[in-house]
Amino acid sequence: MDFDVILIGAGPGGIYCAYELSRLAPQLRVAVFEAGHPLARRRCPIDGVRVKSCVGCPSCSIMSGFGGAGAFSDGKYNITNDFGGTLYEHLGRQQALDLMRYVDEINLNHGGAGTRLYSTAGTRFKKLCMQNDLRLLDASVRHLGTDINYIVLENLYAELKEKVTFFFDSPINEIKRTGEGYTVISGTQRFSCRFCVVSVGRSGSHWMEEVCRQLEIPTHSNRVDLGVRVELPAEVFSHLTDELYESKIVYRTSKYEDLVRTFCMNPRGAVVNENTNGIITVNGHSYEDPAKQTDNTNFALLVSKRFSEPFKDSNGYGESIARLSNMLGGGVLLQRFGDLIRGQRSTQKRIEESFVTPTLNATPGDLSLVLPKRILDGIIEMIYALDKIAPGTANEDTLLYGVEVKFYNMEVEVNENLETRYDGLYIIGDGSGITHSLSHASASGVHVARTIAAC
Repeated sequence: MDFDVILIGAGPGGIYCAYELSRLAPQLRVAVFEAGHPLARRRCPIDGVRVKSCVGCPSCSIMSGFGGAGAFSDGKYNITNDFGGTLYEHLGRQQALDLMRYVDEINLNHGGAGTRLYSTAGTRFKKLCMQNDLRLLDASVRHLGTDINYIVLENLYAELKEKVTFFFDSPINEIKRTGEGYTVISGTQRFSCRFCVVSVGRSGSHWMEEVCRQLEIPTHSNRVDLGVRVELPAEVFSHLTDELYESKIVYRTSKYEDLVRTFCMNPRGAVVNENTNGIITVNGHSYEDPAKQTDNTNFALLVSKRFSEPFKDSNGYGESIARLSNMLGGGVLLQRFGDLIRGQRSTQKRIEESFVTPTLNATPGDLSLVLPKRILDGIIEMIYALDKIAPGTANEDTLLYGVEVKFYNMEVEVNENLETRYDGLYIIGDGSGITHSLSHASASGVHVARTIAAC
């Protein structure tokens, strides 16, 4: 064998798996193959001035490379089983939480010391939400911030590169089962291993589906989350964000009984573009450094949709809506809440006259031409519900960016060790369809590393 263990993907799952292997089994020869660049070379050409939209880089530096899609995220590690994935269904609730807390310790020891751990435990806002038909989910949240998150990744790479062999800009074309192990093919090169761990994240969803098809690994249909990113003055949500930082709030609509939830709250943050499979969607960041903070807070409002027979391509459905947004606006669309309610498109003049200054240069437009009515109705209901606990949410000048889409891989059938029907082939992280967050993905990598080290 060329290597004892080959990891495909250097996102959170791959990084923390490699870290734990280097700690528990330093004698193993471990290689990591990553389709994107090393962390230091990850640079998106969009600067908002000379380059305002995606130029179609061969490898998207926002979504791929060391650190995965989470490298430039807000760096929020949610320690909870209430959201972020279903890892606990395979490992058990307590073990899943213990693994997430262990990942938190690793982060603190690699540059995250001094960052704050927020908690919803005992908060007065839980009662306030209940009184207004809202549910506040339980969680402890470590907020690293985009800046500290980057430092943690730098320190992890500096330590790992001395113990693990990295192959960057090396996408894997195929995985083959050969004898007692596996062969992975990257371009014209072949590499063999005893254990193969796949951690390709959400951006590798299409590739993952093809691998499962070729190897006849059972998968199950998953969901897609569709919605908008809301941006408003930071003061509107400051009473929640100062105490909780991230508040995961769920609302059941009265019209359709759909669940709408807040996601990825960024106090005093910035709205940013995101590129998934060539489609431009929207996301948000925030920083620990006060000098990089803004006057606004942003968060997503998402509606989850699952499909039954005969339609199974939930990701394709989300992609088609995102492409429609790109077609109308050349990228992300922006609309004032007041314009949406009145049934008129936002114009550049109305945006400029707004009391809320957008942090992303997006195209003014009409989200009702993009999002399905059922989803848009749910978002509007949610905004009015949030206005009861955070007055000012439903102001006319509240900004809505669209679309925000969270793609989830088809859920791969694995056992309690996250191992497929083939011995030694593991699927971890968001690419498995089981985890949907930094903390859960990282924890899955640690779990598999411990399993392999014990063999």
